[in-house]
Amino acid sequence: MSLSIVYSRAGGLDAPLVIVEVLLTNGLPGLGIVGLPETAVKESKDRVRGAIINSRFEFPVRRITINLAPADLPKEGGRFDLAIALGILLSSKQLDLPKNTSSKTELNNNELSQSLEQFEFVGELALSGELRAVKGILPIAIQANKNKRTLIVPEGNGIEASLIKGLKVYTAKHLLDVCAFLKGETLLNEPQVHKSQNQRFYSNCLSDIRGQQSAKRALEIAAAGQHSLLMKGPPGTGKTMLASRLVTILPDMSDDEAQEVAAIRSVCGEAVDFYNWSIRGFRVPHHTASGVALVGGGSYPRPGEISLAHHGVLFMDELPEFSQKVLEVLREPLESGKIAISRAAKQAEFPASFQLIAAMNPCPCGYWGDSQNNCRCTSEQVQRYQNKLSGPFLDRIDMHIEVPALSHKDLQESSDELEKSTTVKQRVILKNAVAHATT
Repeated sequence: MSLSIVYSRAGGLDAPLVIVEVLLTNGLPGLGIVGLPETAVKESKDRVRGAIINSRFEFPVRRITINLAPADLPKEGGRFDLAIALGILLSSKQLDLPKNTSSKTELNNNELSQSLEQFEFVGELALSGELRAVKGILPIAIQANKNKRTLIVPEGNGIEASLIKGLKVYTAKHLLDVCAFLKGETLLNEPQVHKSQNQRFYSNCLSDIRGQQSAKRALEIAAAGQHSLLMKGPPGTGKTMLASRLVTILPDMSDDEAQEVAAIRSVCGEAVDFYNWSIRGFRVPHHTASGVALVGGGSYPRPGEISLAHHGVLFMDELPEFSQKVLEVLREPLESGKIAISRAAKQAEFPASFQLIAAMNPCPCGYWGDSQNNCRCTSEQVQRYQNKLSGPFLDRIDMHIEVPALSHKDLQESSDELEKSTTVKQRVILKNAVAHATT
């Protein structure tokens, strides 16, 4: 009987520690995985078998039991493949640490496990033994750094993991690279990323919009006070253009805020902008989005659009076209800045401190109250359209403004009054500094 212990981590924003215990015993040959594994985890036995054989190791013809502890934590994905493969190689004594220089004797299996306590292994294996990147590596890196362990990840996850200051992280392309590193035969690469706050330039600018000075002023006030904003007006008045330029006048995120937002995106499998991660996000869900897509959920809860817009902007165009049930689920997050999701398998809480910017027409045809176009809607249709938004939901939107249609003459006269986003952004930053100084 031979037991080995390797450390890994589960997914999610909390990225809990998972202890991979591999036990080889006599009996009918077979491999079983216990510890609430989902389908992708159960299928890892076939990936691990192929990877071990194609890496020129022998797959043990014995009874193999793999326990993913804690047993009551659901496990998902292929992130445990590398740890399982190493555990099998350790238990079958095909992988040993270098000789002890002081005693000149081989380390026994217990000493080998103790020396592995400083490492955490995350990665999916191909049948060839190559390591494939997994999503959600940033929260894993954060937790590994808190526990002062060295993290070994696939090469595709290296730059993302290296964003965490103080973390010792190595990358590998193949299972053989990790084995050679543990035996002291070779070194693994340490990824480096050089962040630059000035590499990205916005393609949009507030100066692109002529006219609508009142709306621009409201946008500046909303940016300075982090207020939610509802813009009402007929089609073609610039509501969407105004909303898309809000992020260009918002202050950049701090490193802690950027790390929190990047962790959410990493869990969702979205690309993280490593070089400009201080830029605030701008999310635009379609009006057909479901409540789960907006706030998060699923059998294993995942963040939704409001969490992806954390410390950023959530723009909801054509607001009354959203389902009323979908809009009502935003009431609690707008108030508390977080969303709690409970499912039978797991409970999760995700941050959702976002700035809501919404736009709507005054009626179904869009021209109710417009002096330049005739409205074709009846009073009942207008009332029914506006009643799609409940009072409690509207009460949580701080600012309501009208964005009227402008004549060609108004647009010509306002061409000399244009301000760039950088100018307005400096005023917003100054107002925030004054507000923090007085509190």
